[in-house]
Amino acid sequence: MAEEFFEGNFLGLAEQDGKPDIVVLPIPYELTTSYGQGTGLGPAACIQASGQVELFDPILGDDLPAGRKIKTFQSWNGEGNSLTEQLDGIYDYLLPWFDGETFPVILGGEHGILPAIVNAAGNHPLVDGEYSKLSIVQIDAHADLREELGGERFSHACSASRAMDFGLKHLYQVGIRAFSKTEYQRIQTDDRITTFFASDIQKTVDSSWQDCLGALANIEGPVHLTIDIDGLDGSLVPATGTPVPGGLSFWQAVEIIKSLFSSPRATVISMDVNEIVPQKDTPLTEFTAAMLATKGIVHHINKLNNSD
Repeated sequence: MAEEFFEGNFLGLAEQDGKPDIVVLPIPYELTTSYGQGTGLGPAACIQASGQVELFDPILGDDLPAGRKIKTFQSWNGEGNSLTEQLDGIYDYLLPWFDGETFPVILGGEHGILPAIVNAAGNHPLVDGEYSKLSIVQIDAHADLREELGGERFSHACSASRAMDFGLKHLYQVGIRAFSKTEYQRIQTDDRITTFFASDIQKTVDSSWQDCLGALANIEGPVHLTIDIDGLDGSLVPATGTPVPGGLSFWQAVEIIKSLFSSPRATVISMDVNEIVPQKDTPLTEFTAAMLATKGIVHHINKLNNSD
């Protein structure tokens, strides 16, 4: 943890002058949650919990920021009179950071922010408006492939479906264990979707876990990593909006991050950690989210160092 904690900054790090290498972008968005409430308070809670994360990581052999500049930007302002207006506002908030020079780490907020993130990612030089170049890796308990929920097409339960509407290259889903019949049918028939169900990767015999890691390591081109923290087992993130038992362990999630960032042919251009809800009795949920975001930052810096 930082020796001197700077309130409101991820990991408690001091502000540094100049253009950042990594920017942390809090988006306290909560409009379509369908079960537990509180994701709007999640980004601030995650940033507060991050002050307790150790800055040293053996992968870098140094304390963060490890010679790089990490900036925590002011939160999205929440303006907009409708759901679509708010998503447009999130797009405008994110857009300047998809310039190919800074790595955006986005903290949500409910998973309904994903379409706005994908929209903004289209401006990254490696995508350049051609969404057919962009892949998404989704850690999640839920498929999020519904066409609508309660009449709302931009519900958090439709986030992956709305992201696919951009014409993505591929969607890789890991940890899925809650889905409708229609979502399951789409997974089985859409050749742009590869899903590693929790029931398969968690088997004690004939597990598909290594197949999953191999598939991620072989991705080519630009990638956005989206982590709905309910993809982890509910015992690790009990305060998330819709906790589901039977999920990933923390170290499985870290191994996914490592495999993806280590891929020689893929470039992770951005990541988000979402569905963070502050926990009353213990900061376990928000601390777990902060740890995952930190691991993404570590592996991004490691890739930068190896390419210098």
